[in-house]
Order: sequence, then structure tokens, then C-alpha cells
Amino acid sequence: VTCKAVTKQSERGSAIHFLLLSYKSSASENGAGWLAKSWEPGAFFSMFGLWLCTNGHLMCAGCFIHLLADARLKEEQATCPNCRCEISKSLCCRNLAVEKAVSELPSECGFCMRQFPRSLLERHQKEECQDRVTQCRYKRIGCPWQGPYHELTGHEAECTHPTKTGNELMEILDEMDQTHKKEMQLYNSIFSLLSFEKIGYTEVQFRPYRTDDFITRLYYETPRFTVLNQTWVLKARVNDSERNPNLSCKRTLSFQLILKSKISSPMECSFLLLKGPYDDVKINPVIYHFIFTSENNETEYVPLPIIDSVECNKLLAAKNINLRLFIFQIQK
Repeated sequence: VTCKAVTKQSERGSAIHFLLLSYKSSASENGAGWLAKSWEPGAFFSMFGLWLCTNGHLMCAGCFIHLLADARLKEEQATCPNCRCEISKSLCCRNLAVEKAVSELPSECGFCMRQFPRSLLERHQKEECQDRVTQCRYKRIGCPWQGPYHELTGHEAECTHPTKTGNELMEILDEMDQTHKKEMQLYNSIFSLLSFEKIGYTEVQFRPYRTDDFITRLYYETPRFTVLNQTWVLKARVNDSERNPNLSCKRTLSFQLILKSKISSPMECSFLLLKGPYDDVKINPVIYHFIFTSENNETEYVPLPIIDSVECNKLLAAKNINLRLFIFQIQK
């Protein structure tokens, strides 16, 4: 086969489209059906990062992380879905050439379905697309309308919210205030905790282990660490220790805080986990509260508030999970 330089963008797009379809067919033949089904050109273009196995096979970032997470859950070595060679973040590398070629391909707007160069797509979707989702300018006084931008002018001309009476608007604003109050409650709680006399924090590293059951389960545990002059341990589990979490698309992590030191009187604490200094995992801060005693030194398992299963897969795919723990001791 003679290779010719492809100069036209449409021809380049057709060539890469053909390669992707070829990969999809090859993946199906090699038993990677679940990956082949998800390997659509549109999804391929939207993923950030393209990874190469040692034999040169491509994997999008989402599939690569999913493969590593599944291997961790099953206590297996992750392998390339094409050639079955071992894959890991240290063995695989990014394919910057293909990423650059993909970035120059036209991409479809999710609102109007027209195609634009990827470099212009974000601006088009945010500022120019007539079908982009927008809100009424009277949303601040309670208008819930959402719709395509080209209908905005017509809606605002007929919107009834500007003509509502003061009493009607007060009811709407009261509801909005209640919603805002709930959102601010967390931040106010954090600022209140920061005024406590005894505050401690440390970086914690969750390391993967397996249970001694006949069917082993993955769990995580940190080495012992000292905060507020007490010794602690954190444990974590996947999907609340369900039997086969690798078969579930929805994945969660929960954790418990264990006080290892002996105490003579109850110790009331608030605590929360945040992402570590060099991690990009998205965690919504949640404050938990517990009273530790000599008879009850372990909290219940509580959710690690990661935003979705994709973020959970990122944590599972990592060698260790690095987070930051804050403990606030409540003085009587």
C-alpha cells in the first residue's frame, strides 16, 4: 500500500475515521467487545489524552483508566484489549501526534449539530450558537425558563415575572434564599471549625489490600498517623464491599476513621477529607461528626464525596490514593 500525504482536512478526517472503525472491528475480534462498543469516533474525539500500549495500540483516556481500575478490582494485571500486553501508566505513553491530528478535525456542536474546527467549537457553543441552552434574564426573580437562545427574545417579551407584585416576588425570593442558605451552610460550618483551638491535618495515603475471604475483596487502609496527639487509621472500601464491583458501572468509595489511641474520656470531633496537594480528583467537601470513646473508637463507613464514577475510576487506577484529612476537636 502506498501512503500519500493527506492535506485536506476532510480527507484526514476520513482517514482517521477509517482507522477508528478498523480498530473497533479489531477489538471485537480480539474479545474486547465492551470497549469496542464504546469506541465511537465522536467519543474518541471528546476524550482528553490518547495512550499507546508497547505494541502501538491506541486507547482513549477514559478506556485506559477504566481498564486499570477493573484490573485493580479483580486483582489482575491490566492488559491491552488488542494484543493483551501489560499496560500501566509507567508502561504506556501518550500519542501526541494523533492527539494533534484529532484536535484539527471538525467536531459537531451538541446543540445545532453543525460541524466546526475544534479550536472554534468552545466559543461557538458559549457565544454564537443560536440553539445553545440559555436562561431568562429574570431568573434572579424566579423565572425558571430554559431554552434555545433563538427563543430567548420571544420569551422575555412575554415573561410574566417582571409584572409580578411585590408580595409574589417576596415568596419567590424567600424560596431562593432558602436554597442559597443550604449552599452556604457548609462554608459557614468550615469557617466555624477553623476557629477551634485544636485543629490538625495530615496527608494520608490509602494503600490497596485484599481481604482473606474465599472470594477476596479490595479494600484500602492507611498506615498509622498522628493528629492532635492521637494515633489514627483510615480504611476505605469500594461500593460498600459488594461482591463484584467490577461488574458495576456505578462505583463509589466509602471510608471510616479509627482511633487507635486509648482515651480516658470521650473525644468529640468533626472531620473531612479533601484532595491532596498534587491530585486532580474532584471531591465535594462534607463534614462528618463523631464522638470517640474507649468502647466506640470507629466511625461508621461514610461516603467519600467524589462527584461521579469517573473520578472513582481515577482513584482506583492509581497506585495509591493520596488525600488530606482535617480533624477538629470540639472542646466542652
